[in-house]
Amino acid sequence: MKDYHVAVVGATGLVGQEFIKTLLQRNFPMSSIRLMASDRSAGRKLPVGHHEVEVEETTSESFEGVDIALFSAGADQSRHFSPIAAKAGAVVVDNSSAWRMEKGIPLVVPEVNPEDIRMHKGIIANPNCSTIQMVVALWPLHRVNPIRRIVVDTYQSVAGTGAAAVEELRTQARQVLDGQPTVPHVYPHQIAFNILPEIDVFLDNGYSKEEWKMVEETRKIMHADNIAVSATCVRVPVLVGHSEAVHVEFTHPMPVDEAQRILSRAPGVRVLDDTSISLYPQPWAAAGSDEVFIGRIRKDNSHPNGLAMWVVADNLRKGAALNAVQIAEEMIKRDWVKPEGGQ
Repeated sequence: MKDYHVAVVGATGLVGQEFIKTLLQRNFPMSSIRLMASDRSAGRKLPVGHHEVEVEETTSESFEGVDIALFSAGADQSRHFSPIAAKAGAVVVDNSSAWRMEKGIPLVVPEVNPEDIRMHKGIIANPNCSTIQMVVALWPLHRVNPIRRIVVDTYQSVAGTGAAAVEELRTQARQVLDGQPTVPHVYPHQIAFNILPEIDVFLDNGYSKEEWKMVEETRKIMHADNIAVSATCVRVPVLVGHSEAVHVEFTHPMPVDEAQRILSRAPGVRVLDDTSISLYPQPWAAAGSDEVFIGRIRKDNSHPNGLAMWVVADNLRKGAALNAVQIAEEMIKRDWVKPEGGQ
């Protein structure tokens, strides 16, 4: 198997560092790895296995000789540098929101729509973290019994915002426990011992941008424009790991035991569902794991064709870095690194 020249853009961020860790843990076929970030981080050295690699400033000349570039540097940086990287011959897998809903750019979760990878023209979009874990859970059921409607409430960790938010939660928790006042910087209000029903900006339709991402991305990934989706996304004082209460309406009734059986055999899924011993997914237990964990599977008594479930995953791994690396692995396995139709 060929080894690839890999670049990680946004290497000093939480997801960037998770990219590095995931590439090494999965023995990704790399002949070299280059770490890139803003000029503020250039010159820093980050551990890569038993070595240290110096971080380079991302420039228009950074991508010569790069085969695969994993981006997690924000939408603005991605909009600027992704086309430059693709023109230089790299395939970009981008973790930002920049390209997700662009026509002609694949939005991929490998357990759901790996075939879409072959359509790429040099850029592949990695979905939103909350969307990824939900569609991994729902796709196996949708294939058997088409979904008509999804209502989802998310409980999203501060790691989804970044390192500064993680530190703010830790600092505020200490301040509250010590009886000291808190001053929010990352979020509009205190996050310690609190929850905030605001993730990203609010839109004119009353939804937040994060909620609307789940609506649009779910339909695009599942190739199901007719699925009705409503989301409420909430930031909670958890360091790592997103949780979701998902209510699904199917075309026909879906027995609980059938859903459990289907999900127990689904790729990337682990069912933890025994309420008699309080066995169900929890974000602290999911942290550092690759699977999407599902539990509390039960009939939704508000609709004859409804099911409810609880879905948890590590948002830095399956919700970001792991999914991107899996896209690259699938691309290599199927010999789709070169864009369809050539460059």
